[in-house]
Amino acid sequence: MNRCNHDSETHHCVHNEHGRLHSKACITLVPIFNHLDDDKLEEIMRAIKTAHFDKGEIIYRAGQQSNSLYIVSKGKIRIYRLSESGKEQLLRILKPGDFTGELALFRQSVHESYAEAMADTDVCMINRDDLQKFLLKYPTIALQVLAEFSNRLDESEKQAARFATERVETRIALYLAECVEDQGGSLSISLPMSRKDMASYLGTTPETISRKLADLEAQGYIRQVSGRKIQIQDLDGLLIL
Repeated sequence: MNRCNHDSETHHCVHNEHGRLHSKACITLVPIFNHLDDDKLEEIMRAIKTAHFDKGEIIYRAGQQSNSLYIVSKGKIRIYRLSESGKEQLLRILKPGDFTGELALFRQSVHESYAEAMADTDVCMINRDDLQKFLLKYPTIALQVLAEFSNRLDESEKQAARFATERVETRIALYLAECVEDQGGSLSISLPMSRKDMASYLGTTPETISRKLADLEAQGYIRQVSGRKIQIQDLDGLLIL
């Protein structure tokens, strides 16, 4: 595995056959590409750079030039913003198949948020010029990107509405219900983020999260099994809190 520089940051870039397999695995994970046939996937693979980030490493910072799409192939990335006072607001957590840096597709800009590896993470990167070429050449990619934009806009609007109108208990209850949906309807869920990240995402504090979860358990809505594992005891009740 060789190392190289990209966008003035040092990444652990892969150029050998392992890197080629990594690229293929990466683009077949992400919905914006995995509907394409093998010839088109091969063409996209030639434009991809791959990189590794250690846990805790910053992938990009707010204010840095944004000119690439980043696709997660392994690991997790947290996307967050910092207020002028330094308070963190978690926006989303990316898992394999998710992507970030999409604003670079349409205009020269700088990142408005931070991206940090939550675990040892592998990503694929495609620069703006190459991706714009693919969007024009293969319109189905553009449709998939627009669909993802629509999903993210919907999530952002829900999040903003909750901060403005919902009590903390309701935000937590709705988040737990979303975890049930995301995990295939199972009432035995594993929280996808730490209490600290959950607090940042829901606009409260870790202490409040712990206290409110204890309250929900005492009221019979949930049972905290261990660590991040929670058993939902009364889903209907959660939805009307």
